[in-house]
Amino acid sequence: MGDRGAAPPAEKPSAEAVPSLSLIFLAFLSTAAIGFGGVMPWARRMIVERRRWLSAEEFNNDLALCQFLPGSNVVNLAVVVGARFRGFPGAVAAFTGIMAVPIFLVMGVGALYLQFGGIALVQGALQGIAASAAGLVVATAAKMAVPLLRRRPMQALPFMLAVFAAVGLLHIPLEWVVLTLCPLSIAASWWWPR
Repeated sequence: MGDRGAAPPAEKPSAEAVPSLSLIFLAFLSTAAIGFGGVMPWARRMIVERRRWLSAEEFNNDLALCQFLPGSNVVNLAVVVGARFRGFPGAVAAFTGIMAVPIFLVMGVGALYLQFGGIALVQGALQGIAASAAGLVVATAAKMAVPLLRRRPMQALPFMLAVFAAVGLLHIPLEWVVLTLCPLSIAASWWWPR
C-alpha cells in the first residue's frame, strides 16, 4: 500500500542531459539578465524547473552549502552547479555567465555617472534611490527586531539603543561597536532571566 499523500519522486537529469559549457554559460547569463538584483528565485526556476539539472532537494542541499561560503549565494551556487556537470571549466562558465551582466551594467552606469553625474536632476535621482535603500534597510531591521523585542524587551532594547547611539550619533566605527557590544550582549543573555 502506497502513501497517498507522498509527492512523486523528483526527476533527476539523465547522464545524456549533462549540459555543455556554452549552455551552462548562456543559462546563467540569461538568469542574471532577468533577475538583476534578485537572481536566486530565477536561478532556482532555471536549474530545477526549466532545465531539470538538479532536483529540488539537491538544489536545497547545494544552496545550504553555498550559504556557508563567503560571497554571494547565487554566485557560489552557479559555481557549484557548473562544477557538478563540467568540473573546473563548468565552474568558470557558470561564474562568467552569472557575473557578466552585473559587471557590464555597473560599468555602464559608472560611465554614465562620470558623464552626467554633475547634473542636478541625476544627483536628485541618486539621492532618492539612496533614501529608498536606507528605508529598506531600516524596515528590514525593524522586522528583525520586533520578534526579539516581544520575547525579551528588557534585554534587547538597551543594546539596540546603545548601538544606535554609538554608530548613529557618536559615529564610532561599527567594528568597534560590534567587538564591544557583542560579547556584552551574549553575557547579558546568560545572566538575565528569560
